[in-house]
Amino acid sequence: MKLNLKKFKISIERPIPVDDFIEKILYEPNVGYYSSKDPFGKNGDFITSPTISNLFSEIIAIWLISTWEKMGKPKIFNFVELGPGDGSLTKVIINTLKKFPELNESINIYLYEKSAYLKKLQKKNINKENIKWIKNYNSIKKGPVIFFGNEFFDAIPIKQFSSINNELYEKCYSIKNKVGIVEKLAKSNKKDIAQINSFETLKKLKFIEYPKRGFLELNPIIKKISKLSGGILLIDYGYFNGNNSSTIQAVMQNKKISAKKMLRNLGKADITSLVNFNLLKEYFFKNNLKVKKVVTQKFFLERMGINNRAQILEKKMTNKQKKYMSYTLNRLLDEEQMGSLFKVIFGYKNINNNLFGFD
Repeated sequence: MKLNLKKFKISIERPIPVDDFIEKILYEPNVGYYSSKDPFGKNGDFITSPTISNLFSEIIAIWLISTWEKMGKPKIFNFVELGPGDGSLTKVIINTLKKFPELNESINIYLYEKSAYLKKLQKKNINKENIKWIKNYNSIKKGPVIFFGNEFFDAIPIKQFSSINNELYEKCYSIKNKVGIVEKLAKSNKKDIAQINSFETLKKLKFIEYPKRGFLELNPIIKKISKLSGGILLIDYGYFNGNNSSTIQAVMQNKKISAKKMLRNLGKADITSLVNFNLLKEYFFKNNLKVKKVVTQKFFLERMGINNRAQILEKKMTNKQKKYMSYTLNRLLDEEQMGSLFKVIFGYKNINNNLFGFD
């Protein structure tokens, strides 16, 4: 198997941990998956909730408005979308907020995006002067802040470990002549072992997925929330209890592909992993955030009134439009599609507990 790993700046001389390998494949400037193409929509490799239906983005906008009201309508209010994709969600939020002039006057909207390619796409889709693209959160100095990420956490590469005779070994990739990329176990870093052992959620597992990069990404977010008050709302596909198996998956042209095919198509396929929501919840608790009950996407969207909103829109639709909306709504809510697989978690500080969408 011929492999061109040099363009990803991956050395073939020593084993490379799973998360470092995937990080290079996804984000290496100009050649990585998210750095070199538009992966969204029918012509891409996957479709996200905001690109499936504007109803999803409208509901997030309504939740944002209700949360701002629960916080006492602060005069300075910050909203950060994490990994904004093609900008579809923020575009709908901007249009929705025009109907709420008091909040529209108070809100500062930031887009956190690390891909220069996707940033160009977002700027093309969102023609709004007072939107700011940021690489960190230093410019947010006053007012509470709400962070939001849809399919953000799953795109951050994870570490994988196997427990053998009560010792942790890290899964790595290695290059073998005439064979290609092979999996290999290496001795684990002591700091990683200590971190993993500090989580009750990960104890007794024989195979562990640990989002070290994800937690490093969340650390400055939590510091900002703790300082200014606010919270972080994450919607992602995931699970509650680990079952000792890898959740890494790859998608090309809206279809899942095998691990072998993924390794043959480096930089051409999206690589993600399922989110461990019990672990994420424990992490928030460890960082002194309160956490609302973790619910399914179906539960959250229905509690926020998505079906009522659809009924209102139906009155002005043609039969063809009604049929399409019914189809997209089903994708968002059906328990065998996104409805149950996707979960919603909200970690927060100094906000009224009586928030919509979770009870």
